[in-house]
Amino acid sequence: MKLSKYGKFAGVALAGALALSACGGDPEPAGGGSASPAALPEGVECAPGTLNAGGATSQELAMNAWRSAYQSACPDATVNYDPTGSGAGRTNFADGAIALAGSDAVMDAEEQAAADERCGGQAVHLPLYISPIAVIFNLEGVDELNLSPEVIAGIFNQEITNWNDEAIAADNPDAELPDLEITPVNRSDESGTTENFVAYLSAVAPDAWPHEVSGDWPSELSSQSGQGSAGVVTTVQGGNGTIGYVDASQVAANDLSSARVGVGEEFVEFSPEAAAAIVDSSPAAEGVAEGDLAIELDYTTEEAGVYPIVLISYEIICTSYENAEEGALVQSFVSYLASEDGQQVAATEAGSAPISETTRENVMAVLEGLGA
Repeated sequence: MKLSKYGKFAGVALAGALALSACGGDPEPAGGGSASPAALPEGVECAPGTLNAGGATSQELAMNAWRSAYQSACPDATVNYDPTGSGAGRTNFADGAIALAGSDAVMDAEEQAAADERCGGQAVHLPLYISPIAVIFNLEGVDELNLSPEVIAGIFNQEITNWNDEAIAADNPDAELPDLEITPVNRSDESGTTENFVAYLSAVAPDAWPHEVSGDWPSELSSQSGQGSAGVVTTVQGGNGTIGYVDASQVAANDLSSARVGVGEEFVEFSPEAAAAIVDSSPAAEGVAEGDLAIELDYTTEEAGVYPIVLISYEIICTSYENAEEGALVQSFVSYLASEDGQQVAATEAGSAPISETTRENVMAVLEGLGA
C-alpha cells in the first residue's frame, strides 16, 4: 500500500463546507453554499474506496464538513459517518463493522484489548477534535448565568433543586432568579460527552459529585434525558428551568444559552481558545502504548482564561489494516483531518479548537507508519 508523505500544508481556503446526512450520500450544499477545495492540501493524497466510520455525536458537525470537503477533492472516495455515540462507535470498531471510530473517551483496558485483537496489532487514539462542553440552560427571563463547579455538581446531583437557591444566587448577585424547579437533562445513551462532563465534576467537586466516572449517567439519579446531543438539546429547549450539557458546537447551531463556569476567582465563557489552553497544559494519559496520543486532562486548573470543561474527541484507528485499500483510505482521510486546512474547517463549522503544531506532527508520525 502506498503511503503519502507529510509535507508543509498549503493554505487552501475551505469555505461553505457541505452538510451531509449522517450515513453518507451525495454532497449537498449547506445554506446554499458549495464545497472547496479542488484538491487536498499539499502532502495529502487521495485514496479510492469506501470508508465506514461512526461514533461520537460531538464530531457530527465537523465530520460532515470534513467528509464533504474530502469527497469534493477525491471523487473516487466515499466516507460514511454514523453518529451512534462514542460507546457504540468503540464497540462497532472492535467488532470490525467500521474502520474508524470517533470517541470522546479513551478506551478502557477491555475495550483496548478487543480493539487490538480486531486490528491484529495496535489500535490508537488520535486527538483531532477539541471542543468545550457547554452547560446549556433554558430559563425564562434569564439569558446569562455564572455557575461555580460546586453548584454545577449540586444541580446535576439533584441536591440543588430550585433556581432561586442561595448557592446559585451567590454566583449571580445581579440576576432575578425565579422560584422554579430545576430540571437537569442528561444523555440517555453511553456517551463520551457524559464521561468527560462527570470526570470534570468528580475532579473539581468530589464532595458534591460522589459518583463513578462513566459514560453512563448514574442510574440512581432519575431525571429527564435525551438520546445523543440532539436529544439533550431538544429536551432542554422544550422546557422551562431545564439545564443540560452538550458539545459546544450545538450552542450556536441551536441558539442556546450557556453558563460561564467558575475557574479560580473568575467565571469563564467557553471558546476554542479557552479550551485549547487546557489541552496544551495537560499530560499524556497513563497506561497507553507507545504511539498512542490519548491525553489526561487537568480539570482542576485555575489558570486565568482557561475553560475547564473540555472534550477531546479521538479518531480510533488501527496502526495496520489487513485490507490495503481500507488502510490507505484511513491514512489519507485522517491526514486531511489533521491538516491545518482540515482543522480550520472544523473550527469554522463546529467551533472546535484547532490542534497545536506539536499534536499535528505527532499524529502525522503515527499515520506515516500506518501499513497494511
